[in-house]
Amino acid sequence: MSERLKIKLSIADRVYPLTIDPSQEEGLRKAAKNIEQLAKKFEQNYAVRDKQDVLAMCALQFASKIEQRGIDQSEGNQEATERLKALNELVNSKLGIK
Repeated sequence: MSERLKIKLSIADRVYPLTIDPSQEEGLRKAAKNIEQLAKKFEQNYAVRDKQDVLAMCALQFASKIEQRGIDQSEGNQEATERLKALNELVNSKLGIK
């Protein structure tokens, strides 16, 4: 079993101590950096004074991207399934299978 790692992440001027698996460190640090960058962008572009509002906007942005990927993937899967059915019907018709 691997040793747990203690790290500190800074998000919205707060420090969060975490105990994680070493394999999670890079992803968590990148996520914290992305949140910080997006929060700064929101603060610069909108008249937002409350950090909670900025973090809520960040959460909405990231969550909507995840949901949209799921929708896009689902639509892509549906299209692929329809194409496979059509191909199967074509093969069956050429082979004389009903």
